Amino acid sequence: MSSTALIICGALGREVKEIVDRRKWDVDVYGVSALLHLYPSRIVDELREKLHALRPRYEKLVVVYGDCGTTGKLEPLLEEVGALRLRGPHCYEMYAGEEQFREITDQRPGTFFLTDWLVRNFDRAVVRGLGLDREPGLKPMLFGNYEAVLYLRQVPNPRLAARAAAIADYLGLPLEIKEVGLGELEDRLAALVECAATPSRPSALVS
Repeated sequence: MSSTALIICGALGREVKEIVDRRKWDVDVYGVSALLHLYPSRIVDELREKLHALRPRYEKLVVVYGDCGTTGKLEPLLEEVGALRLRGPHCYEMYAGEEQFREITDQRPGTFFLTDWLVRNFDRAVVRGLGLDREPGLKPMLFGNYEAVLYLRQVPNPRLAARAAAIADYLGLPLEIKEVGLGELEDRLAALVECAATPSRPSALVS
């Protein structure tokens, strides 16, 4: 058994697996459903249960999550179990990169972000997840303040590009596609996985 476990958000599963396989890391990977983002408080509960179960079996625990709406509640849990967390507020910032994401949100605060995962799962995670299939009248209330859709694309794929265009049309917003690949996700993850040992008092934010 590996001495390192990655506990990852399902929205990053495909990309993290690609990084792990390409770098040939000796790690075990455990997923947590991306749909928990609809209920951010449950992210902490799910991670608490999983981290405590894994703690006796691994020397290093790496949580591949942003803050993701948990309003800082992950940090005490990380301290409690001696785990590390990927730096960043959410995957949009990880993919865009810290500087570029700051520029986008400063200049265009009304931007709705898409990733490959969200394009694939928009109906399940957004339309059905938020009840828009049952109550379409909620759409203006939920999306009325957005001004544009920005698709932070990991891998060029004509089918996903067409799907992103359909999502933008559904929201009534213009679409821009920006090629970002893995952004800063891989470097941030490598900094945690490849470091020599877990610090005695782990930090949730590692530069």
